[in-house]
Amino acid sequence: MAPVAMRTAARSLSDAQPVPFWLEDPGRPGALPALTATEHCDLLVVGGGYSGLWTALLAKERDPRRDVVLIEGREAGWAASGRNGGFCAASLTHGFGNGLSRWPGELARLEELGARNLDAIEAAVATYGIDCDFERTGEIDVATEPHQLAELAALHEEAGRLGLADGLELLDRDAVRAQVDSPTFLGGLWDRRGVALLHPAKLAWGLKRACLDAGVRVYENTRGLDLTTSGPSMAVRTPYGRVLARQVALGTNVFPSLVRRVRLYTVPVYDYALMTEPLTDEQLASIGWKNRQGLGDSANQFHYFRLSADNRILWGGYDAIYPFGGQVRAELDQRPETYLTLAEHFFRCFPQLEGVRFSHAWGGAIDTCSRFSAFFGTAHRGRVAYAVGYTGLGVGATRFGAEVMLDLLDGGRTERTALEMVRSKPLPFPPEPFAWAGIGMTKWSLARADANGGRRNLWLRAMDRLGLGFDS
Repeated sequence: MAPVAMRTAARSLSDAQPVPFWLEDPGRPGALPALTATEHCDLLVVGGGYSGLWTALLAKERDPRRDVVLIEGREAGWAASGRNGGFCAASLTHGFGNGLSRWPGELARLEELGARNLDAIEAAVATYGIDCDFERTGEIDVATEPHQLAELAALHEEAGRLGLADGLELLDRDAVRAQVDSPTFLGGLWDRRGVALLHPAKLAWGLKRACLDAGVRVYENTRGLDLTTSGPSMAVRTPYGRVLARQVALGTNVFPSLVRRVRLYTVPVYDYALMTEPLTDEQLASIGWKNRQGLGDSANQFHYFRLSADNRILWGGYDAIYPFGGQVRAELDQRPETYLTLAEHFFRCFPQLEGVRFSHAWGGAIDTCSRFSAFFGTAHRGRVAYAVGYTGLGVGATRFGAEVMLDLLDGGRTERTALEMVRSKPLPFPPEPFAWAGIGMTKWSLARADANGGRRNLWLRAMDRLGLGFDS
């Protein structure tokens, strides 16, 4: 990084608070009491992020008489659900390209189910009166290198061949800069309907309120410690009590699963983001962005960025940090060297905004798996279901995952459980130190590909053949 650029980036961060912007909202609800006794229920949901909240709410929608308890180790939405970028995508496969490479024969069905899922989220926001700044403005994948233009054009052509290009618009340099003006943009692919933007913490808090209104008993600051069989019931022990349930749905994601064998399939990756101060009218006019789409560049080490309701810019991504041993620790949530890199990249993208300062800088762990999209399963003879591995695209896909878990617990074959995506598993990660070395080699190789016209080296080609899709 050049000294002048580094000084500019450093100055922009001098007042940044090391906390997630979304969680500082004055409307944040207070914590509910912890469980301090033995509870009995039909369905226990473990985890108060999107995955658990959607599962509890949909369970009550399917059968209002079902007795549902939800436990959360801290407060609903405090982790990845409350600090992400707020991109609510229709894609269930972590993007069209990943879905095409893994499930080409059922991709059209997956795309249809994903669109229906996003429609259902929009309807739930309206039905339950969830004030979460929901805007279905779409997203533009932008090309900042010539080879990315060719990749976007190829994806658009393939989507057209499969009859899936409705709402997709390929933009040349002038067209994309007419939407959002950056000297780094060479073109883009605009998905007009497949992505909504929202306030992620407000969505979680709204789902929590909807669960309570539906009769779900919610206990916060109540961590599930272990899962055992207790006669006809499943038993989950908590610090001050326990829950006996006929069925259990696990929405713990990046945190260690109560089904130990599932832990082999996921690793934590730390993602980081910045939020600017609100832009003035003049600053906003200097970059355009009148249609408020979400944006992401098309590099392997990519950035995602969007406007908030009060016209701040959230700027995140690029670095994806895997800690040796897969540790999830609070001290890893802050990484000043990544913030400095992100700030320098921000001003390279938007030199018009020199002098803008960042008000918040934060990070945290998300779970990923080797196929880069969620996987599903059951344990304890079908009495326990899980959905994990969303890899940062869980704002929308967790609702689909909740439906899958409930389908699996019900035991019947549905359009969701019949999918190869639902019936298959990713490859597990190897033990340390092989996981750390392999992930590090992959990240280095992806950075080299970005710098070399997208050309993938021998290591990446081998990973592709093995189905190990890991990037930032």
